Amino acid sequence: MASPWPATFVPPRGAEPAHLGGVRLTDLAAEWGTPAFVLDLAHLTARVGQWAEAARVHFAPERGLAGADVYYASKAFTCIAMVELARDHGLCLDTASGGELAIGLAGGMPAERIALHGNNKSAGEIRSALAHGVGRIVIDSLDEVDLVGRIAAELDVVAPAFLRVTTGIHAGANELISTGHEDQKFGLSIASGAALAAARAVVDHPSLDLLGLHSHIGSQVLDDAAHRLAAEALLRFRAEVARETGVLVPEVDLGGGFGISYTGEDPLTPDEIMAALSESVRTTCVDLATAVPRISVEPGRHIIGPAMISLYTVGTIKPATLPDGERWYVSVDGGMSDNIRPVLYDAAYRAALVSRESTAEHRRSRLVGKHCESGDILVKDLGLPADLRAGDLVAMAATGAYGRSMASNYNLLLRPPVLAVVDGGVTEWVRRETIADVLALDPRAG
Repeated sequence: MASPWPATFVPPRGAEPAHLGGVRLTDLAAEWGTPAFVLDLAHLTARVGQWAEAARVHFAPERGLAGADVYYASKAFTCIAMVELARDHGLCLDTASGGELAIGLAGGMPAERIALHGNNKSAGEIRSALAHGVGRIVIDSLDEVDLVGRIAAELDVVAPAFLRVTTGIHAGANELISTGHEDQKFGLSIASGAALAAARAVVDHPSLDLLGLHSHIGSQVLDDAAHRLAAEALLRFRAEVARETGVLVPEVDLGGGFGISYTGEDPLTPDEIMAALSESVRTTCVDLATAVPRISVEPGRHIIGPAMISLYTVGTIKPATLPDGERWYVSVDGGMSDNIRPVLYDAAYRAALVSRESTAEHRRSRLVGKHCESGDILVKDLGLPADLRAGDLVAMAATGAYGRSMASNYNLLLRPPVLAVVDGGVTEWVRRETIADVLALDPRAG
């Protein structure tokens, strides 16, 4: 079983609290407050480097392949510091909105290394992407073929177009995060003929350049079987497009969705993922007698997820009497506003007491937030020490992906900061939201 905790995490020993990045978590909480997202910068940097190296090694020309690019999926978590880290290690950036595009540009990511995704891009988002010269716009529907083409013509540019297609192959830990099947909002269906119709339309449009095909099968996928099948299906469709239009697209994006350890799962490494995909690409292209394309992948969760924890302070603790015994409700000072995934996807996490070691017997517990919702549950079932008390610190592992990025102001709670720790030092990557920030959005405030 793989540990969900970041690489530099040291559990508490006696009265000594847990450490992360050489920083005592009690000291961090005293100075910066809770709740807080705490990022193991050394661990994150290593994961970024592993992805860059795996792409370089497994898709190298000497292996008969045409290279690969790693697009960090900024929807998982983004800020300027994150973009800078990805940029400096040679990664590209996947964005799904004008806001993510703006952060990417502010972080100095070259526009030609940025992709714009989305099933309902606004005219403003498309115009901004084209004006800045992004490397690809991933078209998601026949309507978007017309929209992107019209805006490109207005700007007197040729839009670099990818088509997002649904291969019928899907995977993921929950139906809501499986995106490769037919009955969902993303992509153009190969089976229905919509994908081929869109390819013809892009090829025929004077302001569009069909550069590639894209597929994404889902999220939290823990083996390589579905990704290999999707790669084969996408490459076969690429060959069909070439037969029908005369254009053999030079690039293929195989998406992301690579899983991580939340509660002890055994995920694949970047090296294992890219080795499997490179073999699938090579053998399929040989079978089809087509030139190998340049490949791209879009890991987000796999890069940032394991490198961050959520740090909370315990408040009220109370028992509930059930037919089979007691369950203790342990409330913390955050909740569904900083991690909606347990409510949205029934996502499971590991949590532990980190301010001190306890030898007390563990009792059945439920970790809950402070929101005015009975469903505000962070961890449904876990064991926490019987001597747990108000003021203790509890941490949740592997919250780097979709915690801060999906955070809200429900009940007007303030969104937590992201604090990067390394070599005993703390750097504020994203500051804590303040009441002044909230009031600044209200025209009637002071």
